Amino acid sequence: MVLGKVKSLTISFDCLNDSNVPVYSSGDTVSGRVNLEVTGEIRVKSLKIHARGHAKVRWTESRNAGSNTAYTQNYTEEVEYFNHKDILIGHERDDDNSEEGFNTIHSGRHEYAFSFELPQTPLATSFEGRHGSVRYWVKAELHRPWLLPVKLKKEFTVFEHIDINTPSLLSPQAGTKEKTLCCWFCTSGPISLSAKIERKGYTPGESIQIFAEIENCSSRMVVPKAAIYQTQAFYAKGKMKEVKQLVANLRGESLSSGKTDTWNGKLLKIPPVSPSILDCSIIRVEYSLMVYVDIPGAMDLFLNLPLVIGTIPLHPFGSRTSSVSSQCSMNMNWLGLSLPERPEAPPSYAEVVTEEQRRNNLAPVSACDDFERALQGPLFAYIQEFRFLPPPLYSEIDPNPDQSADDRPSCPSR
Repeated sequence: MVLGKVKSLTISFDCLNDSNVPVYSSGDTVSGRVNLEVTGEIRVKSLKIHARGHAKVRWTESRNAGSNTAYTQNYTEEVEYFNHKDILIGHERDDDNSEEGFNTIHSGRHEYAFSFELPQTPLATSFEGRHGSVRYWVKAELHRPWLLPVKLKKEFTVFEHIDINTPSLLSPQAGTKEKTLCCWFCTSGPISLSAKIERKGYTPGESIQIFAEIENCSSRMVVPKAAIYQTQAFYAKGKMKEVKQLVANLRGESLSSGKTDTWNGKLLKIPPVSPSILDCSIIRVEYSLMVYVDIPGAMDLFLNLPLVIGTIPLHPFGSRTSSVSSQCSMNMNWLGLSLPERPEAPPSYAEVVTEEQRRNNLAPVSACDDFERALQGPLFAYIQEFRFLPPPLYSEIDPNPDQSADDRPSCPSR
């Protein structure tokens, strides 16, 4: 009998979004299929899947231990988020000589479904850095007797969602700094910088509005600038390795001595970048906006404003600023506009009851004899007289004012 061959082994995911990209978050169910295509018949011991998610860091440093002696120090650390194994065909036994328990797969295409649930605990967002990574993958292994296993690994993306619609991420960020330039015994005037942004949290694709004021009282020509930086921090064996990368920047107009420049919402767009990673113990990804003054021949004057890059954008109905007091004052102004300055007088009696209605209602009331005799007394005459008389005219002057303070009786002495 001629044994068949494995033509292809692939993994496909049941995507949860319209972009056909496998993206998940903590608590989601990851499902998919292992697709196997064979020519002829093959005997299979087992078809297994292995799913794993982990963060890993690694870097090396060279050390000197005296003259002509050097060595390399390795720093590695790993955090596992989940580890799932399942058998789609066959059994766990690895005895190739046993003929029992083999499964025969006929020629053609075959699909084997798999499913597992990600942990409910927060997971680190998928990330590839210079000295570490956060990866999630599914591996399929096809084991056949007397042959090497066929293996395939496919990665999927995990996003740990960061909602920027939280009070801490909607709060404005601001700062002020000043610097005086010195050259030997000469001191020039100060250079001052003030900057503010509307909030701390943003999502990729948004533009940051920068409000700044730069005053140059020095004798040099300076240039105001702004830049977004990503900082990657890796931790292993009590050590830290940090990498800082430029994400986006802009340049303002040059300022000569005695000049002032004002940025009224200058825009700096955030390009497609990975979200902030704040919950991983060995990898941390942070962002900051640096507004600075480039001073030739001296250290720059700069302000660092922290940023958080999230995954859930600002709600359309949310305020683009985080000032609660301004929202309250605006609401109070709206309430004030809805209240009239003076109350409006009620309608007149003639507008409510016409003369014809009044005459008709004064017609005799038909009733039984006993009740009619009971109504012949003076009380009924009083009621009929005042039943449809108009009320007194409306007036804002009290006809019975309170007694003046002089006419009021004084409190008795105790």
